[in-house]
This record gives sequence, structure tokens and C-alpha cells, in this order.
Amino acid sequence: MALDGILLNRLTMQLKMALPLRINKIYQVSQTEIIFQCFNQKKYNLIISCHSVYNRLQFSDMPYSTPEEPSHFVMLLRKHIEGGLIKHIEQIGYDRIVHLTVETRNDLGDLTTRTIAVELMGKYANVILLEEDRILDALKRIPPFENTKRTIQPGAIYKLPDAGDKEDPFYSNTEDSHLDFSKSYHGVSPILSGEIQYRMQSGQSFQNIFQEIQSSDQLFVIDHHLFHCIPLTHKQLPSKSYPLMQGLDEVYYQSEQKERIKQQTGDSFKLVNRELKKLKAKLPKLYHALDEALDCEKWREMGDYLYTYPQQVTKGAKEVTFERFDGEGMITIPLDAKLDVKANAKKLFQKYQKGHSGQPHIQNQIDLCQEEITYFEALQQQLEIADVQDAKEIRQELAKRGYMPAVVSKIRKQKETKPNYLTIKFNDHTTIYVGKNNLQNDFLSFKLGRKDDWWFHAKDTHGAHVIVVTDNFDEEVIRASAHLAAYYSKARHSSSVPVNYTQVKNIKKIPKSVAGLVRISNYKTIFIDPDASLIQSWMQKK
Repeated sequence: MALDGILLNRLTMQLKMALPLRINKIYQVSQTEIIFQCFNQKKYNLIISCHSVYNRLQFSDMPYSTPEEPSHFVMLLRKHIEGGLIKHIEQIGYDRIVHLTVETRNDLGDLTTRTIAVELMGKYANVILLEEDRILDALKRIPPFENTKRTIQPGAIYKLPDAGDKEDPFYSNTEDSHLDFSKSYHGVSPILSGEIQYRMQSGQSFQNIFQEIQSSDQLFVIDHHLFHCIPLTHKQLPSKSYPLMQGLDEVYYQSEQKERIKQQTGDSFKLVNRELKKLKAKLPKLYHALDEALDCEKWREMGDYLYTYPQQVTKGAKEVTFERFDGEGMITIPLDAKLDVKANAKKLFQKYQKGHSGQPHIQNQIDLCQEEITYFEALQQQLEIADVQDAKEIRQELAKRGYMPAVVSKIRKQKETKPNYLTIKFNDHTTIYVGKNNLQNDFLSFKLGRKDDWWFHAKDTHGAHVIVVTDNFDEEVIRASAHLAAYYSKARHSSSVPVNYTQVKNIKKIPKSVAGLVRISNYKTIFIDPDASLIQSWMQKK
């Protein structure tokens, strides 16, 4: 669900508490998200999302990958407000509109004011940069032919959307519990209206409900999609409470992360799924062709019968039947009516020769097809748990193998960086490295890992290579490392996942194989039940 004006009011109150905020950097992390990296005694990431479903305005502590090339709108924002101070944040009534007033200096050093209008109205969500009441530009331009009442494009005069004739819920004391509060009061969504009705029918007053809303600094979440700043008791489902900003991350981050990955990495998801579908359709056909090739002896036998009894074949016949040499039944031989006996026999021997010589070739094609299926299934699993940088590396790998066009950056190529593997400082003696795709796995196993370090991997499934650098390889370290290997594998939702572990000196790269495939020896196996909460606690040690 989307934010309503009442919840946005609580968010705005928390944002105001951090003012003034200096804008240090501005990035557009996806087609609909802009991040302001701000500072006021500590760092703040101010996220503005204009997604049709996930639109919001919040502080976030989650990691965001920034693109190399800024968009035109971000370049304009940097020109006008980067380095400026956000002095005021004001919600327009209880609408889903917030204005950020930024003080900055122009090229002459004069103090100027710019306004950022953040409109969080579903598919019309937008970020608009204003100079007084004139629009400098917007994330989403709306020309006059699309909306004659409200044009959003450079040079146009900014007008607020029509707020409608509704009451302020914080200054009302209605006693009608059957009222549709979303139609009568500013900022009240249908989900909040249902909660107010339920509570009033249970004896709570309208005024007390809004006093609870006004004092709330929590977000109450049901199943990651229903939420508000008060518990939604009318749903009669269990909920979890989070600090307001953290709660929004819990609700939105993973969903929007997938959107971000799709936008920044092209059609990696589509390509992997398409290739898997194609390969899985091809494999049964190859097996059928192999069965036919293995059964090629019948064609040689038929050719022998034609050469032995040519006089019994009638000219123009489409088939002929002979008694078998061993006397056990009859054999029927299909014929080409246009050919004579010798030509038909020759054709049968050619089919025999094709099947006999084609057997190793078809078997090789089956082996290659199975390898490709295994490879794309691994990529499919890796994309499910990837962040933006991981997905970029997967796209890079696909481009290198010729499945996708390479992305050529307009920015001068910089020194090649290390892959985006996880690094977890488990304790004072132990550091654990986790690879989340083939490039990272290959780097960890054959470049970063030393021969005496320890290597973990979930048995007989796709998953992470885990390298453990430690002076104290005890049971706690073994179980933690195996836990990470099991969690970052295809078996992450299973129980009793077998995990193999050995020293790096016992792993070997398979010649001519794709990155990340290895052969191991002298290993041991431990069984693990993956626990996401444990992983989260270790991730915080990064």
C-alpha cells in the first residue's frame, strides 16, 4: 500500500527534527528514486521515491548503489541546490505534498532560495524544482497536451493540485462511526478509515484515536504490505512495530531493490529465464535424437534385407515385408517409391551411418545443454539474492559470454575494482568473505583465498563460496561459516542443508568451465538449518 497524508505528516515531523541539513551529494539511484546525502552532526540519506506504488519521503540507513552517469535532472539539482541547506520542510495541509526549502548561493555568491516540491500521489508522484513559483524542471514532465489544468515543465508556473473540500481530522470530534473518513477528512486513506470505524464502534473516541496518531513514532506492519503509525486492529492479524523510518525500509526496500536491479542491469532476469526455458525444451529433443541414433542398427539390418532379396521388391512400392533370417517373425521395411531397390538400400545405410557416427556428437550436445541449464539455474538463484552491484556483475558476466551487449560507459574507464563480495568481521580472530555470484566466487576461491584458509559451499546445489580467514577455527566459526554458505544458496529455505568445507589448497578449478565451478577433495560435511535473523546480526558487523 502507499503512504497517506496522515502518515506523511508523522514522517515530516521526524524529518523536521534533523534540520538544518546540508546537501553534500545528489544521486538518482533509479528511474524513480533520488537520494540526497545530507549532514547535520551525522550523515543522513534522504530518499525521495516517485514510484507509483512505493512512493515515499524518508531517511534510510540501507545501502544504495549510485550510477556512474547522472541524469539531466540530477545535473540540474546539483547545479542549483548541492551544497545548500534544507532550512524548512513543510507538508501542504494533509495532502501527500511536501515542500523542502533550500538556501544556497548562486554563481555570484548571492544567497538564493530554491524549493523542492515532493508530490507523492501514486502514479502522479513527482519531484519538482522551483524558483519562487516558476518550475525549473521536474523528474517527470507533464506537457499541456497531457494535462491542460496542470502543466509540469520548465518555465511553467507551479500550481498546487486541487485539495478538495475536506475537514482537518485533528480539529474534529465526530461521533459518527459509520462515516467514510477517507472522503470527509484530509489525509485519511481507506485503510485508516476502516481502522477508525472499527475503533469507534469498539468504544474509542475519534479524538483519542488522533491523539494516538499524533504521538506515534512507530510503524506497525502486517505481512510487509499493510501498515500505519497505529496498529491496524481491524485486520485482526499479528503485526510488528518498527521505528518509523526503519519500518518504511522494512516495507519498501527489497521490493524497490528488485525494480532498481531491473532498471540498472537491463533484461538480465528476462534473458536468464528465457534461456532456461529454451534449454529445458531442447533437452528432451536431444534425448529423443540420441535414442534414435542408438537404435540405428535397424537401418543397417533393413538395408541388408533389400540387398539380399532385391527380386522380391515391387517397383513403386512404399514398403516391403520379409521373413526374418532367424525365422522369428516378419520385418517391414519402408521404401521411397521414387527410388529403385539399390537406392533405397543405400539410403537406409546412410541413415545407419548418420546415427552411428552422430551418437557421440548428440551426447556431447546433451552434456553441453545440461551444463548450460546448471549455469543459468545458478544465475537465476544469484539474481534472487543480488543487490544492484551484484546484478551488474552478473550482467557483465553474461555480456562476456556473448549473451548480452556490453554496457559501454561514457565516463573514462577507471581502474578495475574488486567484486562486490560480502565481508563480515565475525570476531577479533575471524573474517568471513561470501561470494554472491560466479565472478565473486571465482575471485574469492582463486585470488583472495590463501591455501591455509578455509572454504565452505552448500553440497550439491548452487550457492556462495565462503572463505574463512581465522587464527581460531573452532566450532562457532565452522557453524557460522556453514550457516552463511547454506543461506546464500538455492537451499536457503530448506532444513538440514549439507555444507562441505575444506582448506583452499584442496579446491581446483575445472578446466574450460564457467567461473565459480570447482572440484574439491579431503572435505568434511556439516548440516545446518539456515536462520535469517542470525545472518542479519552478522551482517551488522560488516
